[in-house]
Amino acid sequence: MTPSLTAMLLVAAAAALACRLAGFAAMRYLPRSHRLDAALRATPLAVMSGITALALAAGGLTEALALGTATALALWTRNDVGAAIGGVAVAALLRAFGG
Repeated sequence: MTPSLTAMLLVAAAAALACRLAGFAAMRYLPRSHRLDAALRATPLAVMSGITALALAAGGLTEALALGTATALALWTRNDVGAAIGGVAVAALLRAFGG
């Protein structure tokens, strides 16, 4: 049985809210330390890694090339948003031309 789109969106929204609230709680109640700062800086990378791993596992060559492009652009330009846009552009072009 496949869950409905509404159910999936509600679960995703609840998870996003829980993550935000956990971050606020960490900043309010935990003493500031180098370990906490490192964990908070690493969280976006962990989330993006999980998302891209799922896309890569479910996808094929198009997704792999788009992810490779985004990774290379991120390392080269140090601009995460530009790298994401570049990866999406590569995926869109490959799909437009039959990839």
